[in-house]
Amino acid sequence: MHELDLKALGVTAINQKLYHIPKDTNERHWVIRNPMGQHAIACGVDAPLLIDIMGHVGFYCGGMNKEAEITIHGHAGVGVAENMMSGIVWVKGNASESAGATANGGLLVIEGDASSRCGISMKGVDIVVGGSVGHMSAFMAQRGNLVVCGDAGEALGDSIYEARLYVKGRADNLGSDCIEKEMREEHLEDLAKLLDRAKMKHRPQDFRRYGSARKLYNFNVDHADAY
Repeated sequence: MHELDLKALGVTAINQKLYHIPKDTNERHWVIRNPMGQHAIACGVDAPLLIDIMGHVGFYCGGMNKEAEITIHGHAGVGVAENMMSGIVWVKGNASESAGATANGGLLVIEGDASSRCGISMKGVDIVVGGSVGHMSAFMAQRGNLVVCGDAGEALGDSIYEARLYVKGRADNLGSDCIEKEMREEHLEDLAKLLDRAKMKHRPQDFRRYGSARKLYNFNVDHADAY
């Protein structure tokens, strides 16, 4: 295990160090201390590293992650795991707005709550939230899965494409073109795997599934008021 003190080194030096570690390294485990809520920590990591960030982080932590497993031992600011390609970003606390925005792959786990626009424009990522999510979550979500073990805020899945949304709690106000869908056996199996990966002990049968009604794919004057 190798330790990096952000207070002493600064964000840029730490990110450069992590970015230039070769993929075949044996020095896989790195600990970042004194994050102090700084922005863009551990962005652009491109190797199968294990990174523990010991405290709260600011905006865009773990952004553009590829292959690394990043654990934030605290809360995360706006855009955690933004545009993640693969790997895992794990938030032990709560996350602010736009968690997992535009992420193409990998797994984002938020043990607490997530604020508004969680999973906005997600493009293949799997997001599991142990608590609730705020308004406009999964807005324009294209691919992937959003699992919410609590409640969903207003306009869930607004203008959604083909992402799958699973909510255990309340989802009383769905966005445009988002509807409740049948929970078939294959969905229960997929959800069980996601919950297991996220170490969440919930029964898949207690969730409901939501997705696209597919009415807004192409402009139709009969649906103009829904845009």
